[in-house]
Amino acid sequence: MAISNLQKELNIFLSNLGVLNIKLHNLHWYIKGQGFFELHKLFEKLYDEASEQLDEVAEELLIIEGTPFASLKEYLDNATIKERGMGSVSSKEAISIVEEDYKVLLDHAKKILEVAEEDKVQIIVDMMAGFIGAYEKFLWMVRAYKG
Repeated sequence: MAISNLQKELNIFLSNLGVLNIKLHNLHWYIKGQGFFELHKLFEKLYDEASEQLDEVAEELLIIEGTPFASLKEYLDNATIKERGMGSVSSKEAISIVEEDYKVLLDHAKKILEVAEEDKVQIIVDMMAGFIGAYEKFLWMVRAYKG
């Protein structure tokens, strides 16, 4: 079976979730300064959610007869979200990093939703619609946090 455009896009999305999951751990461990307590807790919540989404996307890929990427090398080779090196990060910088990454996820989820609608793959339409709502709400909260 040929790999569809939908399967390709889902693997890129999966790769972004994999990189984001590690990046959120990085921010969780290296956050310093004002806002530490709330952001430390937030990043833990976010990497738990990213892990759940990673599993959900991989399983949906399998359902539509795709082959989900399952290695860090594949994630790094295909992700549009870039990893972060080690080192301290301020609250302001950390929030900006996360905001940009979630904008990438939101834009890509909207693209995948359109492809899934065209291909009439309702299970992916539903999944992406849920992600879009969650990402939009999170980005609204980030804007509120930043003032």
